Amino acid sequence: MTNMKFDDILSHIGEFGFYQKRLYLLLCMPAISVGCYMMMLVITMATPEHRCQIPGYENDTYAILGDTHRFLVNVSIPLASEDEDFLYEKCHMYTCNNGNSAANCPIQNRTRVKCSSWVYDKETFHETFTSMTNLVCDDALKTSHAQMLFYFGVLVGDLGFGLVADIIGRKKTLYVTFIILLGSAFGVAWAPNWTSFVILEFVIGASNHGAFIICCVLGLEMVGPSKRVWAGILVHAFFALGLVYLVGMGYFLRNWFWVQIAVATPCAFFLSYWFFIPESPRWLISQGRFGEADKIIEKAARVNKKPLPPSLMKVNKEENDTGSDGRIWHLFSNRVLLTRTLIVYFNWAVVSMIYYGVTMHTGNMNGDFYLNFFLLAVVEFPAYFISIALLDRWGRKRTHCACMLLGGIACISTIFPVIFGGPDLQPLTLALAIVGKIGAAGAFGVIYIFSAELFPTVVRNAGMGSSSCVARIGGMLAPYVASSGDLVGGKFGKALPLVIFGAFSVAAGLMCLLLPETLHKKLPETIEDGVNFDKGSKKTLYEKN
Repeated sequence: MTNMKFDDILSHIGEFGFYQKRLYLLLCMPAISVGCYMMMLVITMATPEHRCQIPGYENDTYAILGDTHRFLVNVSIPLASEDEDFLYEKCHMYTCNNGNSAANCPIQNRTRVKCSSWVYDKETFHETFTSMTNLVCDDALKTSHAQMLFYFGVLVGDLGFGLVADIIGRKKTLYVTFIILLGSAFGVAWAPNWTSFVILEFVIGASNHGAFIICCVLGLEMVGPSKRVWAGILVHAFFALGLVYLVGMGYFLRNWFWVQIAVATPCAFFLSYWFFIPESPRWLISQGRFGEADKIIEKAARVNKKPLPPSLMKVNKEENDTGSDGRIWHLFSNRVLLTRTLIVYFNWAVVSMIYYGVTMHTGNMNGDFYLNFFLLAVVEFPAYFISIALLDRWGRKRTHCACMLLGGIACISTIFPVIFGGPDLQPLTLALAIVGKIGAAGAFGVIYIFSAELFPTVVRNAGMGSSSCVARIGGMLAPYVASSGDLVGGKFGKALPLVIFGAFSVAAGLMCLLLPETLHKKLPETIEDGVNFDKGSKKTLYEKN
């Protein structure tokens, strides 16, 4: 009998029938929460404008000078760094040696001391975790440490849960991540100090993005090759929808505690997934558990109203020997797989670095914080739908390369308006940076599909998890690249970060041309399939065996 792979089965029962559509929608919902938490610290750890609180004044208010947002105390106290722009030092103030008010104390009797309390601007945020716990001045670096630990949690979760999902299954691992996420998401809202806060943020990062990777893989494994584009890209649109939801909650609530509650509450819905999300039949077959896979396939065929040929269910271990003992290190055991894996890793790292790095630059533009955040979220939608339009026409390889080159060339091009222009060309610089973000967002969507189709089933979750781990490293490098211009100085220093981002993007895009095309190809099931992928026979899914 002909060797029946799972893609052959899908071609008979429906590649993306009602059963898969219903399942896929459920798998996309967690991506909304993932988008929220991946950018949550932008709001939670935001540092509002602040100055030292002046003792002895009950109505200790401040004034903001026009659009410059400079703080001016309500009494004439010459602070240490006062200048013509009425800038005041935020970490020190003067006290009078004789205990009187510093406002009426002669200069020779004043002592410069560190502030013990601060006054914060409440125009943009009523309260953030930073303002609540006074993570400013000597403790200012703790905000960066918190973000680093969160993304380190993402790295650990992607790798750890990816490995576990390949061992015990997608469904069980996904449900574990949901339980951990729900507990830590609510717990962090009541974190009493920085230490407990960052520990819980680490756990949120691990469980949150670990669930995302599993949802992406499970969604792709349940649909046929001709529908993988939609399945692989649309989940990222839900991610962007999460960013829109986050900025909306931030705008209306303005308090980090209530924003945390507003984002955590929908996560309770995911606990019902145990009753609606099946195990991946593709994974079950790879583990030799054909009876369990048969039941899911039969249900899918029944819901899709597709006839199920009896011969389709006559699978046995001899005909579907998938090498269920595959582990992630097998990706490095063969020269062909090693080369492909390293190229995939490099592209993940560069895409992440550009995505977050360009966001750092565009996030510094003048204007309303929430409007800027909203624009940065909305710009991702056209990037994803453009990718969908191109993936089945150009293929995965050329579309990913085009996105990387578009983003890279746009970033490199910012050197011209920065060096040869002035403030009047700032809108052009911003527009080029946004084009860079569009390219990075589009490439992010494509690389998920491309990678999942290249990795064999027996190591797909582990391969995707390790790829996402490498992406976190790229994200962690982004702020260092963004600050590299300070070492150079001048106009070229201002352009240098985006030039570096652009150069890496172009290099990664060209390297991906060495990878095989996966358009209309059956997913590799075993390690041997992965080694032989795109070799010899050029048959696609739509050709008969």
